[in-house]
Amino acid sequence: MNTLAKNLKIATTFISAVFFISACAQNNQSDTKNMETKNESVKPITGSGANIDTATLGAGCFWCVEAVFQRLEGVLTVESGYSGGTVKNPAYREVCNGTTGHAEVARITYDKSKLSFDELLEVFWKTHDPTTLNYQGNDHGTQYRSVVFYHNEEQKKLAEKYKTEINASGAYPNPIVTEISPAKEFYKAEDYHQNYFNQNGQEQYCKYVIQPKVEKFEKIFKSKMKK
Repeated sequence: MNTLAKNLKIATTFISAVFFISACAQNNQSDTKNMETKNESVKPITGSGANIDTATLGAGCFWCVEAVFQRLEGVLTVESGYSGGTVKNPAYREVCNGTTGHAEVARITYDKSKLSFDELLEVFWKTHDPTTLNYQGNDHGTQYRSVVFYHNEEQKKLAEKYKTEINASGAYPNPIVTEISPAKEFYKAEDYHQNYFNQNGQEQYCKYVIQPKVEKFEKIFKSKMKK
């Protein structure tokens, strides 16, 4: 992880593509009844072993974030959902309209004996543009903000440390705007959002936005991929 800032200068090409399809537009094809389903908050998964931990990250559309982290060795589960807002049990349509204050996030349960929070942060910062305020590609709105919702003081210190180091390195021409805030209630998104890329790979957004991101991620992090 001590080479994160330097390596980011190479990885910036990973996030430089311009996309013309938005996630919200893609989801207009979804069942309206499903879109209005309310989502109850759910607690983090806990295990009997001391090595199970949770990270909550937002980096644009949660379909992209989910698809990337699902492929990382040491990740046990990835759940797409909403966090950081003021409305209880939000539905996708409300979040997509930017009226709830929530960000689209992925809640990642991982095995610390195989994957550190440092490594999660490395993947996080190398697979989206943390300098664009409230948008990624053609997905615009506060729900697409770059954010680390930390679950403990160690996660907070690491996120702030590497944010400072990356800014100081000049890896990006503009300052990082990633929000670093304490974890709040997590609301798991509707069922049709879960495992989205794996189940809907032929849809336009998956083919032209998520798939190129996943392919480049696999090249950069080949040694850390699940077998």
